[in-house]
Amino acid sequence: MADTTIQHGLQGHATILFDGVCNLCNASVNYIIDHDPDNRFRFASLQSEAGQAIAAEHGIDSSTLSSMILVEDGCAYQRSTAALRIARQLRGVTRLLWPLIVLPAPLRDLGYRLVARYRYVLFGKREACRLPTEADQLRFIE
Repeated sequence: MADTTIQHGLQGHATILFDGVCNLCNASVNYIIDHDPDNRFRFASLQSEAGQAIAAEHGIDSSTLSSMILVEDGCAYQRSTAALRIARQLRGVTRLLWPLIVLPAPLRDLGYRLVARYRYVLFGKREACRLPTEADQLRFIE
């Protein structure tokens, strides 16, 4: 697979693909933006052409996805692995979650899958994808 981060002119950055109509996912993106001091992460909603193209480049069917995807150094990570890899690069207490990576992925993913399955019921759903603020627009891939 081609290295999407380089292909999209984002060398040195990781890309997070997220469900743009999910309130929990949008809150997560806002949290990441607020706690990413080096502006390492770039974002694309899974509903966007760019998000679908990046997912397809990594063999991921974005139409059936209920997970954030982290594309970093040419590899795509999903579910708890993506969340933990993101968390370790953020400022604040979130990085303290990184040691959970030693747990087997199927065990870590149990909780992740449960929240993902009921995320619209628990946190709601938007009618449209998140629109970045003017200051954050450069961090979003269209």
